[in-house]
Amino acid sequence: MKLYDITHPLGEGTACWPGDTPFTLEPTAQLAQGDSVNLSRITLSPHNGTHADAPYHYDQKGAYMADVPLERYIGRARLIALEGRISVTEDDLRSVELNGVERVLIRTGSCPDLTRFNRNFTYLEPAAIRYLASVGVRLIGTDAHSVDPSDSRELPAHHACAEAGMMIIENLRLNDIPAGEYELIALPLKLERADGSPVRAVLRTLS
Repeated sequence: MKLYDITHPLGEGTACWPGDTPFTLEPTAQLAQGDSVNLSRITLSPHNGTHADAPYHYDQKGAYMADVPLERYIGRARLIALEGRISVTEDDLRSVELNGVERVLIRTGSCPDLTRFNRNFTYLEPAAIRYLASVGVRLIGTDAHSVDPSDSRELPAHHACAEAGMMIIENLRLNDIPAGEYELIALPLKLERADGSPVRAVLRTLS
């Protein structure tokens, strides 16, 4: 079996959503300065880098990150290549065999480099989310910054996920990974009252 790391490095060069809190790491103790250990302080938004959205992020009554069902983030997943699009539509997804698939990851190719924020990333149409839900999908992942357009205030794709009970992972690193079926492991941190969490996401081949 082969393991693919589909997590972007998270550092001070990681672009964040405009207006959100950037990642910083500050040493608070250093061996080189005579301290007994190296320690540091991290400041970040839970939506920096590769991350999971908690339902509370887009639904006032939604679950916090510590309360989401972990089984959604572990198990068989299908990686689909849908590059060169403004948006992912229901018709795009109807052309893919999804019977029995509970986790779908979409490679849009629109955000290959997280050192800069691309406002023109590929987003998902709400009808595409509803179609995925109708065939049993319970987690959607994308290599783009969001499932909704960068200028959206209504967040219709997020709310379609809320209605379907579908979890969301954004900013996956899917460059050059072959489309197909894998085992996904992408556990969020157990953050109380949090609206999201960084994840260390990996794909493992099934044979």
